[in-house]
Amino acid sequence: MVRELGGSNSIFNKFLSEIRDGETQKDSMRFRRNMQRLGEIFAYEISKTMSYAEKEVVTTLGSAKMRLCSEKPILATILRAGLPLHQGLLNYFDDADNAFVSAYRKYDSSEEFHINLDYLSSPSVKGRVLIISDPMLATGGSMIASLKGLMEKGKPKKIHIVTVLSAEEGIESIKRHFSLSDITIWTGKIDDELTAKAYIVPGLGDAGDLAFGIKDD
Repeated sequence: MVRELGGSNSIFNKFLSEIRDGETQKDSMRFRRNMQRLGEIFAYEISKTMSYAEKEVVTTLGSAKMRLCSEKPILATILRAGLPLHQGLLNYFDDADNAFVSAYRKYDSSEEFHINLDYLSSPSVKGRVLIISDPMLATGGSMIASLKGLMEKGKPKKIHIVTVLSAEEGIESIKRHFSLSDITIWTGKIDDELTAKAYIVPGLGDAGDLAFGIKDD
């Protein structure tokens, strides 16, 4: 139920290496574009798992039978860091419905935090394919809170979690909270370390800041 795309040889790893590289990260426009590119590749891979039906397409010279996706997914993302990745998914699933969640870490002390979920905009996810994206899956707290909020609007047919970098702790946390028979985790790379402050190492840094500029905490 965990698909690690960076584990095989493909152009995916070029874009992943660039968003990690400290020098390339100085170009926020390139960082956003590479996030979109990764989202597009994730979308292509996820599309292979969906339902298809045959349709006749009329050309100027005749007709052709094509197998086209018969499912219209809901694309959800966690603001703000997830927006470029979400856009990449939307570039391919361009007729999808969309959902947006604001979930963030609220620090109680220098190292301890809890997850605040203070905004959610979504259609009903009941019986739908839900694809939710966030660049980093560290502890899994934001993803779990977001999924629980979305599932108050119904039980999806299938959930795809899309994350560029993951920690084992986050993956195990998802497994503890949800049935993985209904969930597939798509990730670029599973990194080895999670620090005391719950940062993925080697990771890439703060994806939101790299994409949109440093925020005032």
